[in-house]
Amino acid sequence: MLRKLFASVLLAAALLLAGCHHSKVQNPIANIDSKQPDKVLYDRAMDAMKHGKYTVARTLLQTLINTYPDSEYLARAKLSVGDSWYAEGGSAALQQAEAEYKDFITFFPQLPEAAEAQLKVANIHYRQMEKPDRDSTQAMRAADEYKALIQNFPDSRLVPEAKQRLREVQEVLAERQSRIAHFYYLRDNMAASQARLMSLVQSYPLYSGIDEALFTLGSIYERQSKNLRGQRIAENVKEKLAADMDKKAIDAYSLIVTRYPAMGRADDARKRLADLHAPIPTSTPEAIAESKAEEDSRDQTGRFGRVVGNFKKHPDVAKATKAGEPNVEEEAIVSAPQLMKDLQDKITAAMPQPAVAATPAAGATPAAASTGGGDQKLGVEGVRAGTGPAPGANQPPPGSQNNQQPAGTTPPPQTNELQGASSTTTDQSSRQGPQNGTQQNANDKDKNDSSSKKKAKKGLRKLIPF
Repeated sequence: MLRKLFASVLLAAALLLAGCHHSKVQNPIANIDSKQPDKVLYDRAMDAMKHGKYTVARTLLQTLINTYPDSEYLARAKLSVGDSWYAEGGSAALQQAEAEYKDFITFFPQLPEAAEAQLKVANIHYRQMEKPDRDSTQAMRAADEYKALIQNFPDSRLVPEAKQRLREVQEVLAERQSRIAHFYYLRDNMAASQARLMSLVQSYPLYSGIDEALFTLGSIYERQSKNLRGQRIAENVKEKLAADMDKKAIDAYSLIVTRYPAMGRADDARKRLADLHAPIPTSTPEAIAESKAEEDSRDQTGRFGRVVGNFKKHPDVAKATKAGEPNVEEEAIVSAPQLMKDLQDKITAAMPQPAVAATPAAGATPAAASTGGGDQKLGVEGVRAGTGPAPGANQPPPGSQNNQQPAGTTPPPQTNELQGASSTTTDQSSRQGPQNGTQQNANDKDKNDSSSKKKAKKGLRKLIPF
């Protein structure tokens, strides 16, 4: 009986103790001794990151950084903090990763890992890059970061990878410029299309459609030359400006033949040069080999890939070449308004300037000073014939000695000015009343119509062929 009672008490105690037990929260650094080597902390952080435990990994890495400031793993731990954010993904995590990588480059610029951090900063924007017809902010940021790696770490083993990524980014940026230029070209906005194409040609020489861009640019120059020859300006002026446009078109076509002979528009460029009666340049063997290598390295996306690509955010970079040196300079930005202003300045400079009237000599009459002795006689004859200057032009003021009646003419009879003053004033007011009302109505009508009518070009803007 006592044995059964004792067993029951022990069972109740065991159940009570089991019910009061609580599971403890696992602390990743609870079992780590502060005297333990830093390598253990780093290895455990890498293992946690490998299993997707990024918060645990960052805790271990921060412990290593704070506890062992002189550790040989300090730089790798600082870089791995950024790697944990980068691997976690998401917009906020990628921003935090970029900040960590930038800090690493600031504190350890001489270490080989600094180039690795710079590459990962560029890859962050590369991952967020969108298609050519969408926002280009991330693509431009990625291009700037890859250029920074190539220029700041030229001896790094990561430079070839950065160059290839830069070629892919520039393919997207060039495609964007090409589409915008084509949009303006279809709407006859030649100045805007020309500006975009000039920026493309100068900034992205490895673009897969560079030959098409150069050919379109040459056709725009030819259209401008034709429009200039149709303007109503002096023949020498229009021929000079048209010849300048023809030369620019010839340069664009010649560049296709000499730099991109293996591309599809090379034969068309030769035909256009022949039509312009310009010499057709010969491509060098080196240029042919370079162009052929660039074209052979491009990939083509199949039909299924193009269909699937419509549902992806990341752009298709298969057409990007894998050969050639990408441009590491700043993107050239050509302004369309500046192009129009330059052309207007050329037209103004080429047109003859009006002669400046000489200062009349002392004692000379106004008529003699304005026209000279012989011209004065011709002017009188022109007035008589009805072809002289308009009445009142270069005429002496009333009451002067030159205001004389011709011989043989009878002056008009004199009237009493005081007697006819009131009637004259009344007649003038009666005549001015309807005229003023009519003029006011006409002005109101012009104001109402001016908002709906298209304003015509004035001055030298009539000569701009855009």
